[in-house]
Amino acid sequence: MDSEVIKILLVGDEKCGKTTFLSRLSADERVNPIPMLRDIDQPFNFEIKVGEKKFRFEFFDTASPDNWRLLDPDAIVICYDISQRLSLLNMQRYWINEVKTAFQRIDTLPLIVLGLKRDLRSEKDPNGIIYPQEAYQVSQAMRADRYVECSAVTGELLKLAFEDLCKTAMAPMSASGNQGEGACSVM
Repeated sequence: MDSEVIKILLVGDEKCGKTTFLSRLSADERVNPIPMLRDIDQPFNFEIKVGEKKFRFEFFDTASPDNWRLLDPDAIVICYDISQRLSLLNMQRYWINEVKTAFQRIDTLPLIVLGLKRDLRSEKDPNGIIYPQEAYQVSQAMRADRYVECSAVTGELLKLAFEDLCKTAMAPMSASGNQGEGACSVM
């Protein structure tokens, strides 16, 4: 039985944690430090079986390939660093516009906002930290389908975030497309 391929594109600021997230998913949980995936090895593949059906999730990180705008993803994940307010602002002002420009069918693609570096939420200046309720509101304003967050370093919520990304990417599209008003839900 062949696997159904689902392509997921991760976009976001450099060093917001996209590669660490994918690397931690690929590595044994007990391994530290996390062996980092190399950009040249993209896409990063994960095989999952749901009932009798097999899926191959191909994750692409914007660090490479340089021509990510030429990909034809089945879902888009906009990532940001929870501990950096500028990262949230860039997601809101830059990345959402980039994906809307690059993908004409953006209104029919599942859009997920992924907050990374959850472990740093308590270590930085409280004025720069983004709490879940604020990020959720931004996600709703961007008409995202889902908001999730995790820490790749500690593993906190990592598997749940991965499962949620995959479920959202697999979800059948409604007749009017995803990203309806108030469509965002939080994990």
